[in-house]
Amino acid sequence: FVLGGDGTHKGASQTFDACLDIEHECAVIGVPKTIDNDVPLLDQTFGFDTACTEALKAVDSAYVEACCNANCIGLVKLMGRHCGFIAMHATLASRHVDICLLPEMDIDVEKVLNHVAHLMRTKRRAVIVVAEGCGDTLIQSSGAVDAGGNKVLADAGLWLKGAITKRMKELQIPLTIKYIDPTYMIR
Repeated sequence: FVLGGDGTHKGASQTFDACLDIEHECAVIGVPKTIDNDVPLLDQTFGFDTACTEALKAVDSAYVEACCNANCIGLVKLMGRHCGFIAMHATLASRHVDICLLPEMDIDVEKVLNHVAHLMRTKRRAVIVVAEGCGDTLIQSSGAVDAGGNKVLADAGLWLKGAITKRMKELQIPLTIKYIDPTYMIR
């Protein structure tokens, strides 16, 4: 029995293939465990609820920062390489998020930046959540792969922080951005 994510199941498959190569009878049963909740036919995967709870803490922290500082944006980058389930569920649970960007969306950066400017002029604060998978939809990554064979994504959170800062400076809108990346707390 193997309980794990993509890398774990890849290793289990390689173990099974190696057993076949030496004509050793072996059965491998894989149980998916992914905090991304992106396994078809399953309502919820192991770890998803915990990941959303931790993500919600980060979003709430961004809200506190945005409310307690003048002209402030709380910007949170959440996990989700190919799907935005964690970002979406944390956004819905928090009820404080003004903008949520998911990798499944076609995002018009100009519209996002214009809306941020509108929020800063009217509310003088905002909370923005961006899923890490937007590092392949908002901007282009280098195409490099990590040790596990996964594509290394460009950092959508830092890129968005820079784009917002630049636009608000052009529009002469005072701004502070509090950037929160809780990736390792959630994992």
